[in-house]
Amino acid sequence: MIRKLAMALLTLFIVVTAARAEVPAIGSTAPEFSLPDQNGAARRLAEWRGKWVVLYFYPRDDTPGCTTEACSFRDDISQLTALGAQVVGVSVDDTVSHKAFAEKHQLPFPLLADATAAVARQYGALSDWLVVKVAKRYSFIVDPAGRIAKVYLSVDPARHSQEIVADLKALQGRTAGR
Repeated sequence: MIRKLAMALLTLFIVVTAARAEVPAIGSTAPEFSLPDQNGAARRLAEWRGKWVVLYFYPRDDTPGCTTEACSFRDDISQLTALGAQVVGVSVDDTVSHKAFAEKHQLPFPLLADATAAVARQYGALSDWLVVKVAKRYSFIVDPAGRIAKVYLSVDPARHSQEIVADLKALQGRTAGR
């Protein structure tokens, strides 16, 4: 019995590990996608070509860390827009959940529903436990040419938006005093 349980756990570990994708490398082309936003409109990464894109993956709508992160992006949206950036949130929640979350917190940017978790997997931002799939709190800055410019694998939801602002300035060769 113990041997069967050990084999089952080993098999589960192998399946979960094998399903993991690598995080795109800095300088590589950002994986393209098409996902519905909170209003049901199909959104593609390519529609923001020519702009900086802050693509952030988050675990769940309306949870404490995710709300803090989303509201920080909301509060800093004028700084991000002034830097030519488009903020885009992605989780495995559905469009109904995204719509309620966006309306409740007046989020002025698209939240994309990755219901199949395919995009989170492409970006290496998926925790897949077979019966439960959750996006990891990873973020990417995509440059105007569609390449990965910066990767964040350790995110503090309360500080992340300002970290992004500072990094966009650095990537664009701007100084904080300008």
